[in-house]
Amino acid sequence: QVQLVESGGGLVQAGESLTLSCAASENIFNFNDMGWYRQAPGKERELVATINVGGVTNYAGFAEGRFTISRNNVQNTVYLQMASLKPEDAAVYYCRARILFRHYWGQGTQVTVSS
Repeated sequence: QVQLVESGGGLVQAGESLTLSCAASENIFNFNDMGWYRQAPGKERELVATINVGGVTNYAGFAEGRFTISRNNVQNTVYLQMASLKPEDAAVYYCRARILFRHYWGQGTQVTVSS
């Protein structure tokens, strides 16, 4: 069973940066792609960014230019670097991995941004 463990969440002030990590229990080359999603209270879960096995990235509009997704194939870890954080970025951030049509999710990490 694939396990994904997120870390790095916390409380920051608006304008500050934060880096999230997602450690996978197996070689991330096994995944077609990995990504970060977020869910704020009362809202649906939404895509933040994805990165595929070839390193091609995709970002939601709000993340473009402020967030960077990357992967470390040796450590089997995917990162989300977030800069210029805004109060509206506050949410639980989830890591997802996909193998064909199967999706695996982490437990999430809370990001809180104070104004």
